Order: sequence, then structure tokens, then C-alpha cells
Amino acid sequence: MAGATNGNGANSSGGGGGKVISMPLQYFCVLAAVVVAVMVLSLSFMSPAAMVAVRHNLGSSVAAAAPGSSSSTASSGAAAGGLAAASPPVARKEKEQARRPPLVLFNFGDSNSDTGGVAAAGGIRIMPPEGRTYFHHPTGRLSDGRVIIDFICESLGTHELNPYLKGIGSDYSNGVNFAMAGSTVTHGASDYSLNVQVDQFVYFRHRSLEMFERGLKGPVSKEGFENALYMMDIGHNDMVGVAHAPSDQWDKKITEIVGEVRQAISILYDNGARKFWIHGTGALGCLPALVVQENKGEKDKHGCLAGVNRAAKAYNRKLSQLCDDLRFHLKGATVVYTDMFAIKYDFVANHTKYGIEWPFMVCCGNGGPPYNMEQGKPGCGDLCPPEAKVVSWDGVHFTDFGSGLAAKLAMSGEYSKPRVKLASLIHGGSRKASDS
Repeated sequence: MAGATNGNGANSSGGGGGKVISMPLQYFCVLAAVVVAVMVLSLSFMSPAAMVAVRHNLGSSVAAAAPGSSSSTASSGAAAGGLAAASPPVARKEKEQARRPPLVLFNFGDSNSDTGGVAAAGGIRIMPPEGRTYFHHPTGRLSDGRVIIDFICESLGTHELNPYLKGIGSDYSNGVNFAMAGSTVTHGASDYSLNVQVDQFVYFRHRSLEMFERGLKGPVSKEGFENALYMMDIGHNDMVGVAHAPSDQWDKKITEIVGEVRQAISILYDNGARKFWIHGTGALGCLPALVVQENKGEKDKHGCLAGVNRAAKAYNRKLSQLCDDLRFHLKGATVVYTDMFAIKYDFVANHTKYGIEWPFMVCCGNGGPPYNMEQGKPGCGDLCPPEAKVVSWDGVHFTDFGSGLAAKLAMSGEYSKPRVKLASLIHGGSRKASDS
């Protein structure tokens, strides 16, 4: 693998101001929130040895690379809309587009869907090789390129969601990304836990509608809020903490976590949300940062940590059941649950069909295959080529390549309950807003 240097930290444009952080220190700063969140979650029921293990699991990740390609958003948007094979006349197509309400998305999550929020909130200028593939410059994402939410936006023909706290240069006309690295569902376990993100949304909605009421141009109209898609991809940090607790405590803790998801969705519903797209947690026991650790417990036939994956699946079962219940109780709402565990586990269990040679290898690390994660040696001494089919960026987060694979499968509807394509959900059943 080609070697990489990280000595560009001081060679950044823009002069003084802000914190310029180079690899690998950048990840210790940005991922500190993740470590603290998991530690807080675990304090009430973990042994000291287990707490040290969690800190090591999520705090030793660094980053770099995987391939990504830009595609035409116009053509993908048409395909996503479920149009017939034969293209309608131009006039008819323009009329349909004119009737379609503005595309608006709101996302709630953690580092898996953070598009730069934690970097903006902390004033951290993360340096290359982060962002090297698709964007060709650092963006605050914990990846070499895009995360799943970016591919979703691209497929729907809209620009990437701006983080809520980004401020400078933000365009919130297509919605807001409230996701922050290190976030948890559990209240108080992180600075930007799910309840805080929902509070931020309620404030954003109130201020937007207030601007329209005063005759000003707000970022999102009442119609935009009513027809928006509300996405959630959160709970991973909570479940890493739960997985290190005795298994007889899992059910109680998972029930509490899922109860907080219910409360968040209910608040969004009371504020007009009607279209929900909920991601289950991924195959946490297959994360290279966990797999590479010794004495971490039983491994399954594919090399993933069986106990951690059992905890993740237990959470997903309850989350799926919650979505079933909400579909029954929330009048006029569509609630779709997507099994991200099945999608991400398949990248390990059947890695060859995706062209992946080393399913547990990280792109930015040291030591080469099969893990490229030499213990006690963080950094990108061995950085995979941009075109490499490597799923993991830093042992915890996905590469642009991995996120692209996961997004395509998630949007297909094949792993969703009910089985509906994402584009069909967002473009179908739009509600006419009352006068605003």
C-alpha cells in the first residue's frame, strides 16, 4: 500500500484563526465526544476493565480513503421518482415538477451521518487525508468522502444537507442535518443527544415559520415542513456501551433507549412530521476497531464479535417493533424501518460479491492487510489507494465506497419495512399545506 504523510497541517490556507489539527490528532479531538458518550452510558453497569475496553475500541481510530464517483443528479432524481421507462414529453414533465412541493429533508444522528456539525461546533479544522475522494478537501465528515446521507441527497437531486451549527455558507432551503459525531439517543450522555437535536429542530421550525408570518423569506415554508422526510440514524454509541454490560441487563436498557426514540418521533409528529425513515444500527461487532482487539469474546464464522452483534440485533428488533406500533398509532404518518444490520453484515459475510478482498481492513492505518490496524500505532502510515474497494475508513466509520454501497441498498426498499423505496416515500403522498 502506498505510504502517506500527514505533515500538511501547517500548510493550510486562510492564515490565523481557528484550530488547525492534523492527523492523527484530529481524530482524537473529534472522536473524544464518542468516547465520553459511551463511557457515560456504561458507568452505571460496567466494570472498570470493560470501561477501559470501550475507550480503546472507539478512541483508537484514524482515517483515509476509498473510491467515489460523481453522478448526474438529474437522471438519478428521475429514476428515483419511479417514472415509467418511456420518458414523458417535456411539457408534461415540467408540469409534474411544478406540482411537486419543494424537496426538504431533516436528519438526526451521530457520526455516521454528521456532515460537519461537530467540526463546526468545536471550531476544529480537520486536515487531509479526510475528504480526499469526492470533495477533494476536508469537510468535517469522518470519512475520505461522502456519508450515507450525502448519497441520499444526491439520488433525490438536491445538494448535501448543511449542519445545523455550520453557520457560514449554509443553505437550509432543502432542510437541515442535526447529526453530530458522538451523539447518543440517551439523554445527557452526550452534548447533542437525540432530544437536543429534536429541540433544535423545533426551534428552527418556529423561527422559519415566524419569518414567513412577518413577510420575510424563511429557509423552509409550512408546506416544506409538512412534506419533508424525517430521517434518523442514531443509537450506535448507545449500543456499544450496552454490549459491554452483562446480557441480563440488555433488555431493560434497550427498552429505555427505544422509548426515547419513541418520544423524539412523537415530538416531531406533533410538529407536523409525517414521513419517517428510520435506520437500525449496523453490524457493530464487525467494526475493525472492535474485531482487532484481543480477548473481546466469541467470534462468529465470519470473524465478527458475536456478543456485540447480538446486542445490536436486540436493539434493532425493538426499534422495528416501535416502528410497527407507530404506524398504527400515528394517524396519517408513514414510518419506514430499514435494516442496516443486514446491509452492513453482508459486506463481511459475502464480501467477494462486492469486490472486497479484505472485509476488516481499514483504509487509513498501519501494518497492511488483513486489518491495517497495528496496535499502538495510529495514523495513516499505510493509506489505501483512492480506487481501493475498502469499506472501513478508520475502523469505525465507512469510506466513500462503503457508504455508497450501503446507501444504494438502503434506498432500494429491499431491506425496509414496509418495502418502499426512499424516493417513492419522499415524492409520494405529499400534503398540501394550509395557508401560511
